[in-house]
Amino acid sequence: MIKRGIINLLLLALIVLGVGYLGRYHPAGDSLAVFRPQIALVILLLAILLWITRARKWALLGIVATGVAVGPIFWMSGALSASGGTGLSLYQKNMRFRVEDPGLLAADILARRPDFVTLQEVSGANMAVFDPLDVTYQARQFCPFATVGGVAVASRWPVVPGTGFCAEADGLAAMQVTTPKGPVWVVSIHLHWPWPKSQPAHIARLSPILEKLASSETGAPMVIGGDFNMVPWSHALTQLSRVSNTERIGPPHVTLTKMQGWMRVPIDHVLVSGGNGSVQRIERLGSDHFGLFARFALPFGR
Repeated sequence: MIKRGIINLLLLALIVLGVGYLGRYHPAGDSLAVFRPQIALVILLLAILLWITRARKWALLGIVATGVAVGPIFWMSGALSASGGTGLSLYQKNMRFRVEDPGLLAADILARRPDFVTLQEVSGANMAVFDPLDVTYQARQFCPFATVGGVAVASRWPVVPGTGFCAEADGLAAMQVTTPKGPVWVVSIHLHWPWPKSQPAHIARLSPILEKLASSETGAPMVIGGDFNMVPWSHALTQLSRVSNTERIGPPHVTLTKMQGWMRVPIDHVLVSGGNGSVQRIERLGSDHFGLFARFALPFGR
């Protein structure tokens, strides 16, 4: 009876795990994909119990499923962390709209001196972050978004006149800047929460904008920093990479923790044209999100 109960739990967990791969067909799949490592851990624990109770075939099934689920995530963590073009850099940060001291973030940005900055949850309470940055980062584009604050991009290279724009009320700020190697599109994105919230419709609205930037007549490469509220192994991230002709760089750093640390999710990412770069995680500095510092090379003159 106990063995049968464990097998039934294993079958249920396997079904939930499998549905998490169906984000291409329904956004509920991506919502379950967020918990893929946790679901895989449950399957592994059930497999161990089944091994102990001598249900070896079921146990092996659970072990194989665990490997299939977490293997690509471990590969992503190791193989991609070793890649790393250099030449340009970006500082990505969800500031938290109620952050008490935005000066901590401003000081860290100035100390690292990135070429580009992408911010989310920029609110009246933390807008002062730009005051110390005025001299170095004169090129800026801010766009209002949700009640938690807007999105912004900043660059220490000059903006191409007339290129800065907002996706009205859709959490995207963008501008083209002129670097010593050529023009670059810099984009900041803040996506809504996944299904059953409005992330799928949000992505559908932003996709044509990103596709248009990717096909810009100037041939300018693109760098995107953002709080995507979605994990890198999801269909949603694959779709955004495809329409923007970019690739996510670096390992999947955990940038947000919930439920007393049990839920640890990599939802902040940097995507660049060519996919040649590396990313390190930065301390929270008063936010509920860790920041990201990316170094990368871009395919100019493509």
